[in-house]
Amino acid sequence: MGAAVRSGEAVTGDDPAQADAAHADALHEDGLQRFARATYGTTPVQALQFNDASGARAAYGLYLQGGGSPAGGAIKGADEASQAGDRRVVLAQSVVLIAEKDAPAAMVADIVSALPKIGGPRSQRPLLPTLLPERGLVGGSARYALGPAGYAADGGVLPPGQLGWEKSGEAVTARYADRRGKETLTLLLYPTPQIAGEHARLLEKLGSGARVRREGELVAVAQGAFSADDAQNLVENVHLRNEVSFDKPMPLEFPTEIRKTYSLMRSIAVLSGVGGLAAVLLGLFLGGGRAAFRVMRGKDAATDAEFLSLHLDPQNEKPRFDPPSS
Repeated sequence: MGAAVRSGEAVTGDDPAQADAAHADALHEDGLQRFARATYGTTPVQALQFNDASGARAAYGLYLQGGGSPAGGAIKGADEASQAGDRRVVLAQSVVLIAEKDAPAAMVADIVSALPKIGGPRSQRPLLPTLLPERGLVGGSARYALGPAGYAADGGVLPPGQLGWEKSGEAVTARYADRRGKETLTLLLYPTPQIAGEHARLLEKLGSGARVRREGELVAVAQGAFSADDAQNLVENVHLRNEVSFDKPMPLEFPTEIRKTYSLMRSIAVLSGVGGLAAVLLGLFLGGGRAAFRVMRGKDAATDAEFLSLHLDPQNEKPRFDPPSS
């Protein structure tokens, strides 16, 4: 029997306001599908399921307000787990699990193992948080957002209403602190380079002294106490990379010229072998059949072949001519 034993019935629903009235708008932006709230022993636990892994990743950061530290011991089956204030927050694919800080890890892992699993593109983690430079990054400060409410709740420093959320924009905000000072880096990702260029130009006009750089669909904005050169280096160290995902089981077969040549030669060899064998069998069949037929007629199976002759040798005696009389 697992470590998680539920006490009583669970409360379920799909209304963000019922799940968390304080963050209802942000949960709606993140694509909340449904929620469930139950008590295990004496520990209340709430699970929030989203449309995909990106929505869950955004909501996960939402519940780490004031920072978060890695939970004591990894939670089996979870993508991430942190302690924030009096809560233990767990991310597992498209589900965010919230429990008390002192909730037993074995119980939480047991609940995670029973959560619904997803596959395909919906299970792909968002690319944007992985683009953050490592140098000087404050641990646990990265916050991913899919809308203005979540961005504002996560402490975003740019005007939330001017970031193009209606055009499927997404953002990640992170803090940097080292000998260079303190800086906030915001990365914005849009569906096309044209949309990204439009919003990059808009952010450059804000006149806040922020460093703005665009690369394809990505816009990087550095704002804070870094010197102009350090801030520029920070945004220059952000590079967009493309990732390809497959729904089919790996590894996939990718034919190469060598494999195609080998396959062709093998086919030729097989065809030649089959043709040669067929010729041998056909010869045995025809030769054996002819020998059997001769034996049935009372002839020697190995007798030399008979020849037809036209008998063209002279049939008449050579003419004789008497010498002329003298």
